[in-house]
Amino acid sequence: MPTNTATNIQQAKIVQQLVDRALRAGATDAEAVYLEGDEFAVKVRLGQVETLTESFSKAVGLRVFSGQRTASTSTNDLSEASLERMVRGAVDLAKITEEDPFAGLPDAGEYSTKRDGEGLGLFFEDVYSMPAAERVEMARAAEAAAMNADVRIQNSDGGSFSAATTYKAIANSRGFTGEYRKSYCGLSAQPIAQDENGMQRDYWSSSARTLRKLESPEAVGKEAAKRAVRRLGARRVKTQRATMVFDRQVSRGIIGDIFDAVNGDAVYRHATMFEDMLGKQVASPLVTVVDDGTMMLEPGLGGFGTLPFDGDGLPMQRKVIVEKGVLQTYVTNTYTARKLGTKSTGNASRGLAGAPGIGSGNFYLEPGTQSLREIIAEVQNGLYVTEVLGSGVNLVTGDYSQGASGIWIENGQFSGAVEEITIAGNLKDMYKNIVAVANDLVFSGSAASPAIRVEGMTIAGA
Repeated sequence: MPTNTATNIQQAKIVQQLVDRALRAGATDAEAVYLEGDEFAVKVRLGQVETLTESFSKAVGLRVFSGQRTASTSTNDLSEASLERMVRGAVDLAKITEEDPFAGLPDAGEYSTKRDGEGLGLFFEDVYSMPAAERVEMARAAEAAAMNADVRIQNSDGGSFSAATTYKAIANSRGFTGEYRKSYCGLSAQPIAQDENGMQRDYWSSSARTLRKLESPEAVGKEAAKRAVRRLGARRVKTQRATMVFDRQVSRGIIGDIFDAVNGDAVYRHATMFEDMLGKQVASPLVTVVDDGTMMLEPGLGGFGTLPFDGDGLPMQRKVIVEKGVLQTYVTNTYTARKLGTKSTGNASRGLAGAPGIGSGNFYLEPGTQSLREIIAEVQNGLYVTEVLGSGVNLVTGDYSQGASGIWIENGQFSGAVEEITIAGNLKDMYKNIVAVANDLVFSGSAASPAIRVEGMTIAGA
C-alpha cells in the first residue's frame, strides 16, 4: 500500500514509462494504468473466527493504438522483462486488429485539471491502522449484539469486518497523468431467529470510507436482529394487485435500473426502454435522479462514487438524469459519446485491461419530505418490500418480476411478515406510478435511494 509521496511518485513513473515505451515501440497513442491495493476480511461465527483473509496486489495495464486499431494487456509481474514483453505484445497486436472509427483517446484539451484526490475525502489512514485483533473483535461484537438482542436468536450466520485501500495511477500520450487513493471499511451481522413456526435470517451492514463514520458493532447487530425477528411467522398472501412500499435497500436497485437504461452504449445498440426518450416524461413528477461524481457527503468526506477524474481522465460531473420525471440526458464515456455524436458526460470507468466502460458517480433519487412511517400510514392494503430475489428485469421492454419478501400493511400498520411471493410490473409503469418518496436517503455505496411507494403492481402468491 502506498503510504507516502515518494512511493506514489514511483508508481506514477511506472505508468509514464510504459506510455513512453509503447510510443518508442511504434504505437501512435498509449494509455497505462497502475493499481495497487490491500484487502482484509474476517468472518466470525458463534464467536469463533471462521475465515480470515488478508492480501496485497499490484498490477499494470496498457492500452495502445495504431491509428484506429487498438489492443490492451495487463500483468502483475512488474519485472523489466515482463513489462518489455507486455509493451511489445500489445503494439504488435494492435497492428493486426480491425480499425474502429470511434477508437482513440480524448483530445488534449478535454482532460480534468484535478489530477489527484487531495481535498476530496477519499482516503483515511484509520482504515488500515486498526490492528487485526481489533478488527476481529469488531466482527465478534456485531454478532454478539445481534444474538443478545432477542431470546429467539440462538444461532447466526456470522459477523464480519472488512477493510480495503486502493491506489490508482493513470498516464497517457496526450499529456494526462493522474492518481488517487481510496479507503473502505465495512461491518455486518447475519443472525438467525427461530420460533415454533421455523427459522428466519436477515442481516444488516454498515460501510464507510473511514472508521469514524462506521456504525457501531452494537448498532449493526441490533438492527440485524430486529430485521430477522420481524420475519418470523412469515406467510404467503393471495395473488392480487397491491400498493408496494419499497425499503430503501430495495428501491436503490429499482432506481439503479435507470442508470443502466440511460447507458449510452445501450442507447447506441437500441437495447433500452429509454431510447428516443430525451425530453419526455419517463417517471412521476416526484422523481428527480442525479449522478454526481463530485459530491461531498460532508466537509472532508467524499461520496463512494466521488473521484478526481473518470476512467478516461475527464472531469467528473454533476448531472441531472431525470428532472421531475423528464429524461434529461444519457450517460457516456468518450468512445460511446463519439458513437452518439455527443460529448462525454464523464462516466468512463476503467479497469486494467480493455477499453473503458460506463459507470456512475454518486447516483441517487432525491429524497422527498415524508417519513417512511408517514408513507406506510397512508397504505390501506399493501406490501412493504424488504428483500427481492433473482434477476428478473428486462431493460429493453421494462418487464419486472422478482421473488420478494417483506411485511404486509393493513390500515397503515404492519400486520405480519410475508414471503414466497413474486412481485411483477413494468419499470416504465412503475416509475410513473411512484406516488411518494421518503426522506430517508442514506449513502452506503455509490448508488442510493430513499424508500418509495409504487401503485398498481401485481403479487403472485397463494
